[in-house]
Amino acid sequence: MSTPAIQWYPGHIAKAEQQLSRHLDKVDLVIEVRDARIPLATGHPHLDRWLKGKQHLLVINRRDMVTPAAREAWEAWFKGRGQRTVWCDAKAGTGVKQVQQAAIRAGDQLNERRRNRGMRPRPVRALTLGFPNVGKSALINRLVKQKVVASARRAGVTRTLRWVRLGQDLDLLDAPGVLPPRLDDQQAALHLALCDDIGQAAYDGELVAQAFLQLLMELQPQQASGVAMAVLEKRYGIPVQDETADPAYWLEAAAQRHTSGDTARMAQRLLDDFRKSALGSIALELPA
Repeated sequence: MSTPAIQWYPGHIAKAEQQLSRHLDKVDLVIEVRDARIPLATGHPHLDRWLKGKQHLLVINRRDMVTPAAREAWEAWFKGRGQRTVWCDAKAGTGVKQVQQAAIRAGDQLNERRRNRGMRPRPVRALTLGFPNVGKSALINRLVKQKVVASARRAGVTRTLRWVRLGQDLDLLDAPGVLPPRLDDQQAALHLALCDDIGQAAYDGELVAQAFLQLLMELQPQQASGVAMAVLEKRYGIPVQDETADPAYWLEAAAQRHTSGDTARMAQRLLDDFRKSALGSIALELPA
């Protein structure tokens, strides 16, 4: 089954990227936030261009939504590439303190260099960066311990850049979610659509739901993925045979049973259930 076509690049994201370029000189540290279910698809292809010698802290959010085995596999994979990761669940607050400590440590190194050059220490200026809806605003609200930026489980809530003071040591710049101008890797685009990290206008919900079922069948043999077809069968009462099963046929059968034959509504229900972890903790990507 081929991947459904997905393209999305709203105007406010292009504008955000221009704003971002103007602020980069003022920033010491880039805190990049990714989604634990899809740590590769939520990595921005322009990241190196923005980092340009700045310190980089990789925060992987929604740790609660994948299996511990998936987390360990990714931790080892990133470590092998010299990249330290901090895993958190910004919604519940787990791991947020570690994010703050890692950012402040980076600031200590910066101020040590400033002192050596005869300059006065100052708060570290950190930019939070990531795809839409990976949880940046929820993370900032947790770090500041109050609701200072709007956040919601949908893409594109943050529209403008703004600075947030975090104690004596840290100034945070909250940037709108930035997507690459074109989603060249359609498999990655599918993963973004499944995790609700791009707007729904970008894709056909039924085709994406079918591609999701196909992906689950492919992932099931890998235990770390957390995919258990039995959970799907129990929830919807429709058995999923094996890799040869036809996702369109399954969706139709499930729609007959649950949504009066409305396959579009059934597709939406399936995607919503995945997004709120009703199908269990599922990692859509695992290290090769």
